[in-house]
Amino acid sequence: MDDRLLFAVVLAAGQSSRFASTKQLLPFEGSTLVGRATRTAESICGPRSLLVAGNDWRKVTSASRPLQGFIIINSQFRDGLSSSIRAGVQAIAGVADAVMLLLADQPLVTRDHLRTLQAAWEQSPSSIVTSTWSDTSGPPVIFPRQFFGDLCTLDGDRGAKSVIEKHSDQTIGIKFDNASVDIDRPQDLAKLHL
Repeated sequence: MDDRLLFAVVLAAGQSSRFASTKQLLPFEGSTLVGRATRTAESICGPRSLLVAGNDWRKVTSASRPLQGFIIINSQFRDGLSSSIRAGVQAIAGVADAVMLLLADQPLVTRDHLRTLQAAWEQSPSSIVTSTWSDTSGPPVIFPRQFFGDLCTLDGDRGAKSVIEKHSDQTIGIKFDNASVDIDRPQDLAKLHL
């Protein structure tokens, strides 16, 4: 049995600046966007799952309960996505062999896809394993421990794409077109129900 520890970090602290409300709380398939993302993460990592909340954190964490894992409140969420990545990675850096980063606003991410990412990482534990679509790559993505330092130096309202690009020779891409669907505006969610 593989004894390497993978932790999931659900990034849900954003301000939803292009939304009129906190998009993490939008209803989707009998839950909320953040609730669904949390359950999907927990289906892979169970109690080794973290929810990083910030903006409207009381409602966001409430919408995610019951939690198998734990909650990080990112008080610096206004500094952008990188601050949530740093908060999540720093929380588990001492115990995790790798971290799987997920966004709360990717409603079509499935447990099966996360399992595929996990299996690829287990086969190649020193590689970044990223989701790919069209000609790009991004979350959900697994970063092994040796990349935690890079993740903790990110700044601004950017994700970890620069880390993936910097280490492209150590990256495995897993095609998953549905990772391209993220919810930035109300009409994005409406399209999913057509």
